[in-house]
This record gives sequence, structure tokens and C-alpha cells, in this order.
Amino acid sequence: MPQYVIEREIPGAGNLSDAELQAVARKSVGVLKDMGPEIKWLHSYVTGDKVYCVYLAPDEETVREHARRGGFPANRISAVRRLIDPTTAN
Repeated sequence: MPQYVIEREIPGAGNLSDAELQAVARKSVGVLKDMGPEIKWLHSYVTGDKVYCVYLAPDEETVREHARRGGFPANRISAVRRLIDPTTAN
């Protein structure tokens, strides 16, 4: 299944408390359950004013639908074309 990176602009994201992040995660998981197995959230990176989420989904529209249902911004959705890591250098 295609993998996507979603950039979400959320001012102050890096200052959210554990409880606030847990509430966001619970909301996302609830929406994912409602949408069915065709979309999966792998993990997210929280920075100062942005959250970068990695999802598996059949297409970009499915990712956008998750954002709409959850009330989350999806400022940029990028399809992952390739993955490299330190072992790529070998």
C-alpha cells in the first residue's frame, strides 16, 4: 500500500502536554477505526509548530478524508517514492 507523509501546521504543537497529545491520538485512532482497514497511521513526529505523520493509504484522497473527519489540518500530503537509510550507503 502507498505510504504518505502528511505535514500538519499546528502552532505550538511541540508544547502540547502528554494528555493533549493523547487526546489527539485517540481522535485519530477513532476516525481510523470508522474508516476501516484501508488506512493506517504508522507514527508521527512532533516539532515546534508542525506534526509530520506517516500513513499507509490507497490514495491521497483517503488521507484527506481522515483529516476532514478528524478536524486535523493536512497542509501538505506527499507520497513516499523511496526510502533510504544508513544502509543505503553500503
